[in-house]
Amino acid sequence: MDRPIRTAMFLAAGLGTRMRPLSLTTPKPLIEVAGKALMDYLLDDAIAAGIERAVVNVHYLPEQVETHLAQKSGIEILISDEREELLETGGAIVKARDLLPDEAIFMVNTDAFWVKPSSNPFHLLSAAYDPEIMDDLLLLADTSRSLGYDGKGDFNLTEDGRIERRGERPSVPWAYAGVRVTKPGLYDGEACRPFSANLIWNKSLEAGRLYGLPLDAQWMHVGRPETIAEVERWIEDNPGE
Repeated sequence: MDRPIRTAMFLAAGLGTRMRPLSLTTPKPLIEVAGKALMDYLLDDAIAAGIERAVVNVHYLPEQVETHLAQKSGIEILISDEREELLETGGAIVKARDLLPDEAIFMVNTDAFWVKPSSNPFHLLSAAYDPEIMDDLLLLADTSRSLGYDGKGDFNLTEDGRIERRGERPSVPWAYAGVRVTKPGLYDGEACRPFSANLIWNKSLEAGRLYGLPLDAQWMHVGRPETIAEVERWIEDNPGE
């Protein structure tokens, strides 16, 4: 992409039910792993990549998230308030649309992060994104090189970089790593209601405009409390990140 992507939206509104009891008093994005809040792993890498603005949606225990973000420096942070209704991954973009540019942005989950990437994945995604042929470019994690992920994979990656859903296959090697490039305009015309980004992805898949980029790093998917100790042990055993 000729122009680097300067805006990212971080999804921090979820209830974190699988992280109970930890999430009963702390929003999932602020649960600490190895002494650092989950969302800060990717937020700090976004700042290091030159991202200038972060739009963060809030719903569950929103004051804690807002207080935490107020302490961050090096980036402009705007809050998309979903206190009244949790809008899921698609509705969140519609709600925040006035805060988002018409050009491409990063969408970032806050329950997973990478360790020891070969290069900053935000840089790699921005460089690889081609708006002429792509709607979304998804960062993909190798399921054999991950901790905390026990699924069957989400996508198959074709030789030309397009992705296909698992479908009837018993398993596929790639899981969505929680970071992607998208165009907010893809959501224009959708009502502000709870819906998944999969609704838009299905249209992009049919048009052959959904692409993937492999993540060259150890991927940490922190979906359950017991995963935290496993991830912390890995980080301790592999110093020098």
